[in-house]
Formats: sequence, C-alpha cells, structure tokens
Amino acid sequence: MAAKPSIPKGTRDFSPVEMAKRNYIFNTIRDVYHLYGFQQIETPSMEMLSTLMGKYGDEGDKLLFKIQNSGDYFSGITDEELLSRNAVKLASKFCEKGLRYDLTVPFARYVVMHRDEITFPFKRYQIQPVWRADRPQKGRYREFYQCDADVVGSDSLLNEVELMQIVDTVFSRFNIRVCIKINNRKILSGIAEIIGESDKIVDITVAIDKLDKMGLDNVNAELKEKGISDEAIAKLQPIILLSGTNAEKLATLKNVLSASEVGLKGVEESEFILNTLETMGLKNEIELDLTLARGLNYYTGAIFEVKALDVQIGSITGGGRYDNLTGVFGMAGVSGVGISFGADRIFDVLNQLELYPKEAVNGTELLFINFGEKEAAFSMGILSKVRAAGIRAEIFPDAAKMKKQMSYANTKNIPFVAIVGENEMNEGKAMLKNMETGEQNLVSAEELIAVVKK
Repeated sequence: MAAKPSIPKGTRDFSPVEMAKRNYIFNTIRDVYHLYGFQQIETPSMEMLSTLMGKYGDEGDKLLFKIQNSGDYFSGITDEELLSRNAVKLASKFCEKGLRYDLTVPFARYVVMHRDEITFPFKRYQIQPVWRADRPQKGRYREFYQCDADVVGSDSLLNEVELMQIVDTVFSRFNIRVCIKINNRKILSGIAEIIGESDKIVDITVAIDKLDKMGLDNVNAELKEKGISDEAIAKLQPIILLSGTNAEKLATLKNVLSASEVGLKGVEESEFILNTLETMGLKNEIELDLTLARGLNYYTGAIFEVKALDVQIGSITGGGRYDNLTGVFGMAGVSGVGISFGADRIFDVLNQLELYPKEAVNGTELLFINFGEKEAAFSMGILSKVRAAGIRAEIFPDAAKMKKQMSYANTKNIPFVAIVGENEMNEGKAMLKNMETGEQNLVSAEELIAVVKK
C-alpha cells in the first residue's frame, strides 16, 4: 500500500476559498501601494548564501534554509572534513545557495546590482513568500508571505508619513481597527546614553521590546542578567512606563534627553511625523510607544508596529528607517525606510472577525444546468454573453442528474442557477433560480445579466 503523502511541517495547502481570501488581502495591499506610487519587483526564491549570511545575526543565520549543491557536492571535501562531522563547516561546502529569509536583504542586493537602472528615490513593493527554519507553532510558519514596501535614496521624513498613511488606508479598507505604534531608535540610543549604558543599547532594546509579552519584572530581570546596573535599570523605569498623550510624552522626553544630542534628534523626528499625521485625519489611532524596539538591529531611525485592537494576536505590520543596509554590499550612504504587512496574521484576524466581503470570497456567480447536448449548446451561447459582461459563470460539464448538479451549486455557494430545457429553448430564454430565496423567473440573456450583476 502506498504511503500517505504529507507536506513539510510549518507549510500549508490553501483551498480555493482560502486562496480567494488571500488574494483579497494581497490585492487590497497592492492597490494601496499603487495609489502611493510604489512599483512592483520580484527577486528569486533563492539567493547566494554569501548574500544572506551575516545579515540577520547568529540566530537568523541558523534559521536559513540552505540548498544543497547539485552534482558531486563531495568533490573538494577531504575525508578529514567529512569525518569531523562539523555540520556548519560542511554546510558551507555543500551549499552555495539558500531560500530567502526576508524580502529586505534581497531588495538591498537588487538595489546594488541595478543601481544604474534605478531612478532614486526608488519606491518598490514586493509580495512574495519567505522561508525560515523555525520551530513551527500556532501562528508561526516555515513558509509565509511578506508584503513589503520601501523607499530608498531619500532621507525625507515625508516617506515615514506616507507609509503610516498606507498602513491606515489598508486597515481601513479591511475594516480592522488598529493602533499604529511608533518609536525611534535614536530615542532608545539617547535613553541608553543618559543611563550610562550606551554599549548595551542592543541588550536594552531587545529586553524592553518584550514588555508586552513578559511584563516589567521579567524585563528588569533580563536587563540585570545582561549586566546592566541596578542604578541604570532604576533610571529606565519612568521612561519605559511613560504615559499621557503623544504631545505630553514628547515634552517629557525633551527634558529627560536634554543632555543627549542623538536622543533629541529622535524626539524631533518623531514630533514631525506625529504632527504631520495629525493634519492628515487618520482613521486609526497612532501612539508613541517607548517600549517598541523592533528586533532587527539595522533600524536607525523611526520604527513602526501595528496591533489589532479586537483580536489577541502579535504585530500584524512592522517596519522602520535604516540608514545603510546597502552598505553591506559595497554601496554606502543609501538611506531607506520600509514597512511589511503580515499577510498570514491579517488572514487570521479577518477570519476571526468575519470581515471578508462576500464578493471577495465567492467564486462562480452563475451555474448553467446541463440537460444534454442540444441544451448545453444553447446554454453556451448565453454563457458567452454572460462572461463578456464580467460575470463568473460555468456550465456543468456532464448531463448528470439534476440533484447532483444542484448539490454542486450548493456546495460551491453559487448564488444563481440557470436552467435551460426544451420550453426555455423554444422561447430563447433561460429559467433563472436564486439559490438563496428559491425564486425562479424566465428571463432573456440581457435580463439574466442584469439580475446577476445586481
């Protein structure tokens, strides 16, 4: 007996209904990106490992899926190397390529390789899958999609403002209520400076980024574990727990960070973004949140994260400003800022809140019943007109029993069925049945189109 097939852990099949929902998400995001002048690119699923390695830290390097070289991958490897069983060293000899871990590093590589063809500032978006050799668990997959938009080659904070408008527009179209959280890595650097722990900025940001998940006591314990003094941790408390309006927080920070040039620069940038957005009439709340740190260390300025208000789930969008990502590929001084929508988490939120519009998930709108050769030929004539009018329609391919064909329509949630028998053919019409109400009417092709479209 043949073994039952399976798929790798952390990957998924998607049914036609799920794909309709996913395409609704991708198309909504794509439409908004176009509104703001972003152009689409795609990069290969696999990149050279030399492109990917060292860009995500040690942990990220471990999560890269490596692709075994084709051909005789043992050539050039000594018996001594094989017997050493050093997995990392052997992988570097066996594998030259890997699946992309995110879309940002491949984008940086793209900018460097195509710099002579690109007009700066370059506004690109990318909607493609990425892969991580992570431990699969609820909400965390090994293969998932990212929907990124970045602007490179411009230092203007108007880019940050427009990205926040994009976030607001996308979630307004989805009818998902969100809180857009904003912070600035320069503010965090200023805080580390004034508490006397500048060299521990990474440890501080990694710890306080977990405040929502771990609570204050555990964050303080982690800070202590990283060698940050009790005095510095005490100084950090009122800053981490800062409350009030955005304006009140900014005013407090100006005082607290008065001795830090970099900290004040971060306050100034945040103030510009928040004040400009205030005049734009965003539909969703935007909040200055000092506990927001974002894990990736390449962020250098504004950082963003989006939380759904009506569902318990992690961040559903994130991003920030990075000043020199292309520098790792020998092209220094290209500043960029970007966001990434978490399509898989948005999918879960829309499912939980039942916010998918009917027209987005329904496939076929009209099914023609097949009674035989003559009836099918007549139906095909009407079917051509129906499809030309933009209605999604099909004919049952076999002259099966009526019950079977109607069951097919019900299973696929097809809202209308057209019945064409001898009487209907004699009148040059079709009997149109509304599957929800059960109502039936004899209609011409033109009338049928008008009813289904309505």
